[in-house]
Amino acid sequence: MHTRRRLLAASAAAAFLPFTPLAWAQKLKTVKVVVGFAPGGTTDLVGRRIAERMGGDFAETAIVDNRSGASGQIACINVKNAPPDGQTLLCTPYSCMVIFPFVYKKLGYDPVADFSPVGIAATTTQAMAVGPLVPQSVKTVEDYLAWVRANPQHNSYGSPAAGSTSHFLGALLGLENNLPLVQVPYRGAVPGIADVVAGQIPVMFTTTGDLLPNYKAGKLRLLATSGAQRSAFAPEVPTFAEQGFSTLVSEEWFGFYAPANTPASLIQSANRALRQALQSASVVESLAGMGLLPTPSSPEEMAQSQRSQSERWGPLVKKIGFTADS
Repeated sequence: MHTRRRLLAASAAAAFLPFTPLAWAQKLKTVKVVVGFAPGGTTDLVGRRIAERMGGDFAETAIVDNRSGASGQIACINVKNAPPDGQTLLCTPYSCMVIFPFVYKKLGYDPVADFSPVGIAATTTQAMAVGPLVPQSVKTVEDYLAWVRANPQHNSYGSPAAGSTSHFLGALLGLENNLPLVQVPYRGAVPGIADVVAGQIPVMFTTTGDLLPNYKAGKLRLLATSGAQRSAFAPEVPTFAEQGFSTLVSEEWFGFYAPANTPASLIQSANRALRQALQSASVVESLAGMGLLPTPSSPEEMAQSQRSQSERWGPLVKKIGFTADS
């Protein structure tokens, strides 16, 4: 097994080097993973943990370059304009590639034409959490809807950002149940969760991993998670689908891209290095700490997922009626 891993690492390293006979004995000096969010956030930690392992496999140094701003768009544009030589990769949540084309009238990149998929790294689900403002008798999503109908002054819900998957799940729940739920967008999950715990707002939609510490501490309750199956991190919590809300099934992934026109051999080499990183116990443990499951894929599987998710979210975003200009 150790021999096989060394061979995989060596092949990944070699495929990332220039196509000259002497290059096969060398390592790439630097691989840059561009992340569109601030240090310490989920996307940053995914990129950083995987870069640490990928760098050890095929480069002398792997660095994370945080280009935060515009909800990840700045990083996407940066990688779009990078040379297609395998030395610059993008780590991003799928919202930047799947949802943003329907939210922003002027997007500075084409999610299909400007990038080459490398592979999916990890998957997360969303969750719906309520705090002390909501009575203990509210134990299901249906209970929550009945409570809001009886207490319409509490029809607000928090999300980590306008235009996020979390925002749209809350909006869909309201639309499909003829209930005017009003989004309160926060600058990230942390302040929104703090307000739920403090009883300032009744409910928060965000990634399951964001909610786990306060859930395990008994400071808030999870009414549902959004996966096709129950979350491995909160298996006692039923899914939306189990409770009859199948439209709210959502599993968001974080993936790696290279600039368009990157040679296929480099893409395959990057994919092998990514897969090997996801086999590392330290990477698996770090992802689990954020409520993320390693989800290795081929570039082709990632491209297919991007297409199918775009086909799904386009009509839903139109139904919700949200744009960045609204």
